[in-house]
Amino acid sequence: MAAVRAASAELGFAEAAPAWRLRSEQFPSKVGGRPAWLGAAGLPGPADLACALCGRPLAFVLQLYAPLPGRADAFHRSLFLFCCREPPCCAGLRVFRNQLPRKNDFYSYEPPSDDPPPEAGASLCLQLKSGAHLCRVCGCLGPKTCSRCHKAFYCSREHQTLDWRLGHKQACTQSGDLDNTVPDHNFLFPEFEIIIETEDEITPEDVEKEDESEIVGSMGEVPEEELDSMAKHESREDTIFQNFKTKIAQEPEQILRYGRGIAPIWVSGENIPQEQDIPDCPCGAKRIFEFQVMPQLLNYLKADRLGRSVDWGVLAIYTCAESCRLGTGYTEEFVWKQEIADTP
Repeated sequence: MAAVRAASAELGFAEAAPAWRLRSEQFPSKVGGRPAWLGAAGLPGPADLACALCGRPLAFVLQLYAPLPGRADAFHRSLFLFCCREPPCCAGLRVFRNQLPRKNDFYSYEPPSDDPPPEAGASLCLQLKSGAHLCRVCGCLGPKTCSRCHKAFYCSREHQTLDWRLGHKQACTQSGDLDNTVPDHNFLFPEFEIIIETEDEITPEDVEKEDESEIVGSMGEVPEEELDSMAKHESREDTIFQNFKTKIAQEPEQILRYGRGIAPIWVSGENIPQEQDIPDCPCGAKRIFEFQVMPQLLNYLKADRLGRSVDWGVLAIYTCAESCRLGTGYTEEFVWKQEIADTP
């Protein structure tokens, strides 16, 4: 992702792509499927990726490749977003950051090729270069193993049970590579590549004002102070919502907006975080806005098709202003959810 100009945003769009372009070695930005982990060590574990509300495993939503120009320790840098998709919860959200220098233990110093590799059609790999095994269902760290074949790994008992029921029971005792027999568990979201484009400047349209006499006439004998207060609230709500509509009008298919340090756009004047609502990074630095997920992404996730009720108005992701390195693994950042119900 290119460096962001002051007060500008870059827009993300979902597009179909061949599977090889979404592998870790291509440093992808992508939606759905299994995570294409950046660093192969220090992955978030099952406890980190369990819903804080219902305790069930979170599903991978998207990852964004967002290196920091001028930062040798963040030559490669990605953000990973997860959510709970299990009804009736569908509420838990977590986001993690990982970054690597250009010279590291996992990738070539040279940029990846734009041509498909010879093994482009090869089966899914569920073991990282670090030796860590991944869950057959969700692609997250899998410390649990099938006690029968000792070849299948899982993040949780829930996913082991799901895989057993949907095919591993028959494949367990068969010889060969189990990666060739991973079924569709209906747990993953549909997979797309995220294409980034710079936003063109959009001139906001003038919002037509309501006739004040009609408002007063409909209110009856309401105290003037209360009328003023209500008018100011309605005006602010309308301005925020109109700004949101204007920003997405020219590119209605945008699924995210990126701009490290700029201001997010909100769909409503309700439930907008204040500075004290955004916790500092454990390193002591403030967190700043980095990107937001738009409601248009829900159309691509096909959540309703599976009877899920995942939804949001805006998901705003805040990350460490210093993009610190707490160890060599994945650092949790902060997500703020503005509900669709907050929308005017």
